[in-house]
Amino acid sequence: MAVPVTSTQFSQLLDSRFAKIYNDRYSQLPDMLGEFFDMMDGDTLPTKDTARFGEVGAFGDIQPFTGAVSYDDVAQSYTATFTHVEYTSGFQIERKLFDDDLFGVMDAKPKGLATAAQRTRQKHGATIFNNAFSVDNTWVASTEGLSLCNDAHTTNASGVSTTVGFDNNITSSLSAVSLAAARIQMRTFRGDRGERIDVMPDTLIIPPDLYQTAFEIVESLGVPDSANNNRNVHQGKYRVIEWNYLLDSNNWFIADSTMMKDMVKWVDRVPIEFGMVEDFDSLIGKWRLYGRWSLGTNGWRFILGAQVS
Repeated sequence: MAVPVTSTQFSQLLDSRFAKIYNDRYSQLPDMLGEFFDMMDGDTLPTKDTARFGEVGAFGDIQPFTGAVSYDDVAQSYTATFTHVEYTSGFQIERKLFDDDLFGVMDAKPKGLATAAQRTRQKHGATIFNNAFSVDNTWVASTEGLSLCNDAHTTNASGVSTTVGFDNNITSSLSAVSLAAARIQMRTFRGDRGERIDVMPDTLIIPPDLYQTAFEIVESLGVPDSANNNRNVHQGKYRVIEWNYLLDSNNWFIADSTMMKDMVKWVDRVPIEFGMVEDFDSLIGKWRLYGRWSLGTNGWRFILGAQVS
């Protein structure tokens, strides 16, 4: 037998029963990625090994007509290059166990792979928030070169002050007061030319540890933790998304959900696939899954993050 062994030297024993077990299990597991990401098919993009996203800057104010049209120009904003990473896992079982299994061990193996695959993808998706305060180049290289939530974002447009409206990082614990301040800060975000833009925060993203606090802030009729009879301005204004894969028990985020879907991308270059073979000589059955994807953001203005010490 030639070394290394090639796929042509294996007897294909694709067992549809196992594929069905795997796919049924995979589709039933909770998937939160669609809440945050624009899920994209890598086959539809012009390049295959990478995906590139960018923006073109905005126009300035229109000018009075003085006998001739005043022509404006725009700046090329920062770009984000996504590099797809391969992921795989598998298991092996001897032929005799395959034939004699009486206790459902074999049926449980595809379920275990499905659980591992789904869990891995959720953990990868949560890195958008877990790594929001540091530069994460696992999948994406951005020409701005800053963390997603940063107090000193920049612009490619010339002559623009970034003193106001380029900060989306705070340090306040979650409360009704800090949420109101965060909303005001987001509403004053500026575009690449320093002009106000229409950001509308409508989503509060929290770890399980902040569930009670978030619920009281968003659902209370009156101002939380106050004896006054004032109305709660936050009541019903935010959709609360609790995600078990957010690792820091104190950090929280608010987002404009529409902008988030525009700026947060997940590219499935190869969606998860499942395959099986049996080695001809050793009679060892091999099951494996494979996928290839990338994820990240191509802008920061959809979010404000609280890095709470």
